[in-house]
Amino acid sequence: MQIAVIGRGDCSEDERRRAETVGRLIAGRGGVVCCGGRGGVMEAVCRGAKEAGGRTVGILPDTGDGNAYLDLVIRTGMGHARNVILILSVDAVIAVGGGYGTLSEIAVALKMGKPVFGLSTWDIEGVVDCTTPEEAVSRAFRAGHRSRPSRSPRDPGEPL
Repeated sequence: MQIAVIGRGDCSEDERRRAETVGRLIAGRGGVVCCGGRGGVMEAVCRGAKEAGGRTVGILPDTGDGNAYLDLVIRTGMGHARNVILILSVDAVIAVGGGYGTLSEIAVALKMGKPVFGLSTWDIEGVVDCTTPEEAVSRAFRAGHRSRPSRSPRDPGEPL
């Protein structure tokens, strides 16, 4: 399960704590944290995931290295257009707070039919408001499992 966690690069202390908890909870369920790879909420969720032994992926808007808690860095050099890549790479989305960049990611997710769960984020149709990180992660995992296409194993003799 790959869960995007989105939010401001310059978040509040409350958003930072919530994001770290979300990261720990995703990692505790064996999920992979995917994010924009920079600071604020993105760094906090990665820190939480790493503290819990989880894996993290940063899909960067530039060609930098991202935050110190990333296992995999994808350098797109695409600016905000990378938001589409991030959202299309995941099974569900959790928004923690957020500004206009977060709003654009939410819009892409809703347009693409990805479930979105919010912690003190934009109050718009389609975003499921959650009161705790535990609720957001639990609902994201349930919805993500439902939204994943079922895959049948490929016969080893079958051509790719």
